[in-house]
Amino acid sequence: MSFLKTSTTVASVGLAAILFASCSSTSETAGESTSSSSTPSTSAAASSTTPEVVSDIVEERAPQPRLVATYDGGILTLDATTFEVLNDDKLPGFNRINSAGDGRHIFVSTSAGFQLLDAGAWTEPHGDHSHSYSSDPQLTDTVYNTEKPGHVVNHAGKAVLFGDGDGKIQILETTSLLTGQDVKPDLKSTLEAHHGVAVVLENGELLHTLGTSESRNGAIVFNSAGEEVARNEECPGVHGESAAAGEAIAVGCEDGVLIYKNGEFTKVQAPDSYGRIGNQAGSDASPIVLGDYKVDKDAELERPTRISLTNTETGDLTLVDLGTSYTFRSLGRDADGDAVVLGTDGQLHIIDPTSGDITDTIQVIDTWTEPLDWQEPRPTLQILKNLAYVTDPSTNTIHIVDLESGEIITSAELPETPNEITVISG
Repeated sequence: MSFLKTSTTVASVGLAAILFASCSSTSETAGESTSSSSTPSTSAAASSTTPEVVSDIVEERAPQPRLVATYDGGILTLDATTFEVLNDDKLPGFNRINSAGDGRHIFVSTSAGFQLLDAGAWTEPHGDHSHSYSSDPQLTDTVYNTEKPGHVVNHAGKAVLFGDGDGKIQILETTSLLTGQDVKPDLKSTLEAHHGVAVVLENGELLHTLGTSESRNGAIVFNSAGEEVARNEECPGVHGESAAAGEAIAVGCEDGVLIYKNGEFTKVQAPDSYGRIGNQAGSDASPIVLGDYKVDKDAELERPTRISLTNTETGDLTLVDLGTSYTFRSLGRDADGDAVVLGTDGQLHIIDPTSGDITDTIQVIDTWTEPLDWQEPRPTLQILKNLAYVTDPSTNTIHIVDLESGEIITSAELPETPNEITVISG
C-alpha cells in the first residue's frame, strides 16, 4: 500500500474588512487511475523566505482568502475578495476539488489520485522559526496516489482521503502540509473497495462506510489500535458524512440517517420507506444536520423541494418544504449553525435548524433548472463564516452575499464557466 508520487470587479474596502474578520478565527468545509510505489515528492508547495523578508512582511501579513473554481479543462485560483484571477492551471477533463482543511491547500481529483494545489495564501506553521509564504498559486507535483479519488473529510485536525477504486484511506495531519515538506500519510484500507467516505475522530477512532462495488450498507468504527468497536449494517445506499456539535457523525442512508456518537450507532428512520439523505452539511455550532431528501427511487433525476434536519441528540428528523427545488451543491451552514440552501428560484433560504422555520430569503440570481448530467455546471453555494459565495454558470458570474445583512456585497464575471468551487480562509 504505497502513496504519493512525485476580474474583474474589485470588491470594496468593507468586503475586505469583513473577510479579514471572518478569517481571523479558526479555519474551515474522479476518474480511473493507477497507484504507485514511489516515495513522496513536492514541487514548490511552499517557498521559504529569508528572515529579512519575513520581518518586512510580518506587519502586513493577514489571511488571504482564496476561491478555487473548476471549469471544463482547468482550475482557476482567485482572490476571494476581488475575484482577480491569480492562476489558471490547465487540466483536461472534469475536475473535482476539496479543501485540505489548512486554509491554504486544495486536493484535486486527477487520474493519478489526489493532487495538491497550493492556493498561495499566507501560512505560519507550528514552530518558533518556521514561516512560509507563497504569492503565486500553483498546482504542485505532489500526488497522493489512489484509484478513483473520492471524498475528502476534514475533522479533528486530520484530512482523510478516500479512494473509491482501491479502498485506500490516507490520513494526514491538517497542518502538516503547511511545512512545505514531504508528508507521508497514515495508510488504512476499507474491508472492500466502494464509493465511500472516512473520518477520524478526536479520540483517534476511524469511522468508514461499508460496501462493495455493487452495493453499500452501513459503517464501521475502529479504535486507534485497529480494533473494531462498533458496526451497523442497516444503512442501505450509505453516502456522505457530516459532523455535528458534540462530535456526532452522521452518514446518509436511503431510508434515513445513521448517527455515531459516544461509541455507538443510532439509526434515524425516514418517514418514507425510501427517503434518501445522500448529502449532508453539519456544523460545530449545532447538533442538527442539514440534508437533502429524495423519495423517488426510480426517477431519472428527482428535483426535491424538501430538505431534512436531523437532530443528533434527540434522533428527531424534520422535513421542511422550501417551495423550490435545489441540488447537491446547494447546502451550507453559516457561522451560527443556521442552514442555508440555494434554491432553483435563485434565492438563498435561511433556516433555523431547531424550529425548521425559514427565517429569511435572499434573491441572488435568476431562476434556473438542474441539468440531467451531475457533472454539468449548475449554481453552487459555498460559505466562509457568514459570507455566501454563489455562482451562476449561465452568465459566468459569481456573487458574495453577506448573510447577516442580506446584501450582495460584490459580483464579478469570470473568464470561464465555473463548475465546482471551494473557498479557503488563507
